Parts: sequence; structure tokens; C-alpha cells
Amino acid sequence: MSHTDSAESSTGKTSDTHRKVVVSEYVSLDGVMEAPGGGEVFEHGGWTFQFDRGPEGDEFKLEEVFASDALLLGRVTYEGFAAAWPSMTGEEGFADKFNSMPKYVVTETLEEPLEWNNSTVIKENVADEVSKLKREPGGDILVNGSAQLVQTLMNHDLVDEYRLMTFPIILGSGKRLFREASDTTALQLKETKTVGSGIVILIYEPEREGPEE
Repeated sequence: MSHTDSAESSTGKTSDTHRKVVVSEYVSLDGVMEAPGGGEVFEHGGWTFQFDRGPEGDEFKLEEVFASDALLLGRVTYEGFAAAWPSMTGEEGFADKFNSMPKYVVTETLEEPLEWNNSTVIKENVADEVSKLKREPGGDILVNGSAQLVQTLMNHDLVDEYRLMTFPIILGSGKRLFREASDTTALQLKETKTVGSGIVILIYEPEREGPEE
């Protein structure tokens, strides 16, 4: 499958039944996803900066954002994004798209969303609220960072695709994307691509019973 074919098939607009929840993460070889771009109190914060993802890696992230119609984030990731993105411009329209999309922040502590336009707080019934969003028309629902939220989505079988940009580094400590779970989850590898300085993009879908859509 070519990258272009994958991008066209992952827009989330071809399904008649639901939008896709896409978990897209930067991860180390030992599964750490904490603070890849810095901004958090973590000894290895900003660990992705020593690598070049190259033009193909940039294109992948650009296409991913333009295929999405909403962001779904945990509180920590949301607060980090809300502090950085509103002041950004350019990047081939990436920032404008990122800032204009509806954002849904899952949190038990925020009463009101921060001053980042089109933000909505989800405080309870997370699985039900996300299921409702999936039934609405539109493109992908994109999840970045948000380790605790990803775990909740996994536990309720709400993730439709995992996109892992895997960096050739072992960090040895930090929050890991996949934590302990009560059930195993079998995945199908849909695409693999190497970009930049040895960064491997892995795209997986959960194996589910029933006919393909």
C-alpha cells in the first residue's frame, strides 16, 4: 500500500457507520511517549528533537491533521497544546487547521475549557461521549499524547487506528503508551514506512470480529 493510498483510506469519511478515532503518537523503542517535544517536567523532555523526520515525515503529519475534523485530548496534553498552538501560524496551513478544529478535553479537574477556540470539556461518561462523536459525520477524531485517555479508549474498544512514529532511541524511563491492561489486544499491521533519520511509522488497526466495512 502506498502512503497516498493510506492517506486517502484513513480520512475517516469513507465509512457510512462511524468516524475513526486515530491515536497518533511519538514513541521510543522502549514504548515511552512522555514529553516528546518538551513542555513537561521529565528528564528526557524533548527527546525527539535530536532526530530529523524528513520531508516524508512532515508530509505524513500534515496529511494526518488535514484528514481530521476534531482533536480528542487528555488534560495535560490539552493544556500544553493550548499554551503553544494559538500563537502559531504558517506551516502550510497546519497551525490554522489545528487551531480551528473542534477540541474535546477529557478531564475531571477543569470546569471550563481554556481560551483555545472550539474547546469542549468532557468530564464524565467518556466512553459514551466518544461513541456519540464517532457517530457524527466528519473526518477522523485525532488523539495525540494523552496516555491516560488512550488507556480508557482502549479499555472500551474505541480506538480504530494506531499511528506510531517510532524513534530509534531507548529512554529507559517515562510514561509508556501501552500500560497494564486486563485484556490482550491483537492488532493488524496496515502500513510501515521509514522516514528521516531512521524513524519508522507503524500503522495498526485492532482486529475485530465481523466483516470489514
